[in-house]
Amino acid sequence: MKKELRISFSVLTLAAALGGCGGNPGSTSPTTGTPQASATAPAPGVSTTAAADVELKTATSAAGPIVVDKDGKSVYFFTKDVKNSSTSACKDACAAAWPAVTTGSDAPKVEGITGTVGTISAAGGLKQITLNGMPVYHYAKDTKAGDILGQGVNNAWYLVSPSGQMLK
Repeated sequence: MKKELRISFSVLTLAAALGGCGGNPGSTSPTTGTPQASATAPAPGVSTTAAADVELKTATSAAGPIVVDKDGKSVYFFTKDVKNSSTSACKDACAAAWPAVTTGSDAPKVEGITGTVGTISAAGGLKQITLNGMPVYHYAKDTKAGDILGQGVNNAWYLVSPSGQMLK
């Protein structure tokens, strides 16, 4: 009985420790776009930076390597946005279906992203994160980490690669 309790306690301790690692798919790099050096590659689903600190990172999907938020939800580009325009073309009903990926920081922390990360003004005094001058969005129908239901919607919404390219 005591041995079973020790084993159960050990399993619970290990699960709690692993849960603190973020549990999100993929790994990511600093805002400078320079990949971080690592002695060993992290296990799948384990981030090399504290999950609370990283706002965008990378993950593997059926479409290949993509950019996801800190919770592992996919991010998308909108083809009607104009690069480096400092505005989003997605407003009103569009914004309800495709919420902006926002931050309170001028320099969002990223991991594994090699494209140029920036921000533009967004509603509510927040900033919308941009990658290579293009705003990024979530898709409301992507309800959990790993969903990529927005890929190709209306031939206007596409997943974002870690280099900041549109995945068509």
